[in-house]
Amino acid sequence: MCDSCGCHPEDSNEARQINLGQNILSLNNEIADHTRQHLQEDGIFCLNIISAPGSGKTSLLERLGRDYGHKLTMAVIVGDQQTDNDQKRLKEAGLNAVQINTGAACHLDARMVHKAMHDLDLSATKLLIIENIGNMVCPTAYDLGEDLRIAVVSTPEGEDKPAKYPDLILSSDVLLINKIDLLPYLTFNIDECCAQARKLKPGLKIFQVSASTGEGMAEFWQWLSERCQTKKG
Repeated sequence: MCDSCGCHPEDSNEARQINLGQNILSLNNEIADHTRQHLQEDGIFCLNIISAPGSGKTSLLERLGRDYGHKLTMAVIVGDQQTDNDQKRLKEAGLNAVQINTGAACHLDARMVHKAMHDLDLSATKLLIIENIGNMVCPTAYDLGEDLRIAVVSTPEGEDKPAKYPDLILSSDVLLINKIDLLPYLTFNIDECCAQARKLKPGLKIFQVSASTGEGMAEFWQWLSERCQTKKG
């Protein structure tokens, strides 16, 4: 035995296992729970929207703002690595919006969202929407304090997205299939897409919508607004 440190030189080549035993997301989850409690006290319903880049998240929110913003006060936290382009678009649609730029990070976390909430006037807000960074993998692991998680896929992406990205479906409460106005021009099999999603998560709520034409949005809005109205501070 070495007198200075108490080690056994003869055991120096043996493998050792160190169990850290700590959830690396524990701090994120604590902040998310704090955010959820704060929103509950204020009667604010919160959505976290996750999808690939280009699926039409911002266009969907523009449609909600223009068509239904007069019925329910909404605010949006927008996540992108760079630019405030989406924030500008949503403000033009009449929505109270704040931008988060994450730099090299590929997802929003609860700390970012909690900080951004302080830049919004939530006093009259009933619906807070988090538009996550365009990524179908990394954001699924992070609780942001939302009441409802919405996955979005679009018809140009192909009907196999649920099978390719199961964590997105498994962690979501709702699936929106966007850009159904393009179905006549594509080989997208919408029945197969729904079947794949429900094979992963039986009973998953699915809406077929078009942010461009508004098709299917009234049905989705009716379903969403009913849930927002049930949350009281």
